[in-house]
Amino acid sequence: MRVKGLFWGFTVLLLTILAILTYYVLFLYSGYLFFVVEGLVLLTVIYMFIFYRRIIKPLHTIGNGMELLKEQDFSSRLSRVGQTEADRVVDVFNKMMEQLKNERLHLREQNHFLDLLINASPMGVVILNLDREVLSANPAACKMFGAYAASEVVGKQLSEIDTPLAAELLRIPLYDSQTVRLNDANIYKCTHSSFVDRGFHHPFYLIETLTQEVFKAEKKAYEKVIRMIAHEVNNTTAGITSTLDTLQSAFSEADNMADVCEVLQVSMDRCYSLSRFITNFADVVRIPEPQLQPVELNGVVSSCKRFMEMVCQNRNIRLIMELAEVSPVVKLDSSLFEQVLVNIIKNAAESIEQDGEIHIRTSNSPVCLEIADTGKGIDKETEAKLFSPFFSTKPNGQGIGLIFIREVLLKHNCTFSLRTCSDGLTRFKILFG
Repeated sequence: MRVKGLFWGFTVLLLTILAILTYYVLFLYSGYLFFVVEGLVLLTVIYMFIFYRRIIKPLHTIGNGMELLKEQDFSSRLSRVGQTEADRVVDVFNKMMEQLKNERLHLREQNHFLDLLINASPMGVVILNLDREVLSANPAACKMFGAYAASEVVGKQLSEIDTPLAAELLRIPLYDSQTVRLNDANIYKCTHSSFVDRGFHHPFYLIETLTQEVFKAEKKAYEKVIRMIAHEVNNTTAGITSTLDTLQSAFSEADNMADVCEVLQVSMDRCYSLSRFITNFADVVRIPEPQLQPVELNGVVSSCKRFMEMVCQNRNIRLIMELAEVSPVVKLDSSLFEQVLVNIIKNAAESIEQDGEIHIRTSNSPVCLEIADTGKGIDKETEAKLFSPFFSTKPNGQGIGLIFIREVLLKHNCTFSLRTCSDGLTRFKILFG
């Protein structure tokens, strides 16, 4: 029972006793004793009133303050009760409530600013709960996961999110940072850490995209190297072939010099071959800016299919078209994009070697082009090296095919990936922005 209730209970009990005493005095004793008892009753009432004002009311007021504090109602204030000691407690309480209100407001402002900062950040932020499920993911992280909304990843384990990035995040130890290169040519710096909330450690990931910076550095490096090599090789081969041609002309008029002329011709052919080899590398750094025009994707794909049919038939490879009923309309440079498709289909055919299928699909929602083949597939180690400059799995490959594909698709603002899926098909998937 509260103090106020006890006070009123005690007051009622005391007044009841005094009333009974007054009744007996009135009928059993003389008149002056009655007035003495009445005076005692009056003094008791006055004393209880003063006691209530000085003790019970301040305690009740402070009790109300404790209820406000319990309910976290920091906007309300206590009124002064006219008692010095009690008013000092009320003033301290009101000051404390004002500070708590300001701290809560400041905390809310900070949290709101932090939310805005995280949502606007180009760095992906993924926060997990104690069950290792995704508690929140900002828009940048959703885009990196290939999700259109946070609801597609929130509440899931990272292992349940079917993207190479999520699989890489699971491999990063706590309080460690790693740079990963994925099969979609993207490069990320991923940091796995934790923060303390209410005494518990909540893990989170920071994902910073390094793709453009690395691509620019790579391109700047290999452009310089290619230009230097092309300049030296072309100048050298030009001089050599000119000399060899002169010698061949001179020896061709002499007797018994057929063998020498043949050797000179082989040497010239080798020089021309070396020149073409260097020219292929130089073409990578001379990719023109695409002239984008709205075109029907199905038409571009059908044109490439007709061009590559003979190559595939020679290997007994079926080209299977699964095109959308209504052709997606995308902005493309048709000539550049057709070269990309030719390279992709050619790589798929070389992966199959003999007897297989290449499936070409288009879709509208989202606008996507997918080339899937039944070839030997790509292992995890190779996936990390795809789209790296001059990397090739072919014995005599130059490693410029995927670089050309990468550069053209990036110039078209496409996102893409190349990997072997669980069904055994190797899929090159292109998404149009």
